[in-house]
Amino acid sequence: MSNPNVEINIGSMSMKNPVTVASGTFGYGPEYAELVDIGKLGAITVKGISPEEHIGNATPRTYETSNGMLNAIGLPGPGAKGFIEKYIPFLKNYDTPVIVNIWGKTHEDYGRVVELLDDEDNIHAYEINLSCPNIKEGGSAFGTDISTFSKVIKLVRSKTKKPIIPKLAPNVSDIGSFAKAAEDAGSDALAIMNSYPAMAINIKTKLPTLANISGGLSGPAIKPIAVKLVWDAYKSTSLPIIGMGGIFNTNDAIEFFLAGASAIAIGTANFIDPSTAEKVINGINHYLIKNGYTCINELIGQAQT
Repeated sequence: MSNPNVEINIGSMSMKNPVTVASGTFGYGPEYAELVDIGKLGAITVKGISPEEHIGNATPRTYETSNGMLNAIGLPGPGAKGFIEKYIPFLKNYDTPVIVNIWGKTHEDYGRVVELLDDEDNIHAYEINLSCPNIKEGGSAFGTDISTFSKVIKLVRSKTKKPIIPKLAPNVSDIGSFAKAAEDAGSDALAIMNSYPAMAINIKTKLPTLANISGGLSGPAIKPIAVKLVWDAYKSTSLPIIGMGGIFNTNDAIEFFLAGASAIAIGTANFIDPSTAEKVINGINHYLIKNGYTCINELIGQAQT
């Protein structure tokens, strides 16, 4: 049997396979280049970029939990100009599409960062971070108020013809309403989900374990939540969904496809085994062949009832 077709398209962006990496877990590419063949990824999603350089939160800003991790990194980054100067030359060495995660402290920041980045041919799509739970300057509000959520997406849409992919907040009452609003505002796909707002307390010091007090929970602990959100969103939109949240192996990835995801992103697993994405790419091919599928699209949403 010939190899199945695993290519997927998100707007004008074509991915050779449906596997990318989750923003914030893979740096900007060079950090993993000696450990991972970036050329084998369907896309590389880089760490969040805002208009200006940003330092991030105080330490400690990570904490290991049972079956997961908390982080309150705070989106440190070089800003749009720094990203272009320092990382675009490296990313040009690969034919792997580049998805840039963008964020801002204000509504206007989202438009400005796209204006600063959009002339770069080696940026193929934007993931709009509307749901980060570890930024004090309004990150959560962007993703949990549907009118503000739509306003930001429409602004970004007006600034670029490249695909835009809002990253949805997990802590909303009806993910379907936000999925539909994203589609109506001009999105090309959805990223579901971001880390879940959470915290831990050190019982010896009687203080929160993170300097920021709360952060985002990621890893296997949140996978059932993420699968449910993908399942619900799939029924409310025709947009492709990039599913993420606790994917550590091929079986995890297949769950997301069955729930309705067109692609998946590897996140926390990158910190433990940087080869996870390559293993999952190979595993998806093996699963499709073993089960008689000729195309990844035949698998998407098959668990829907």
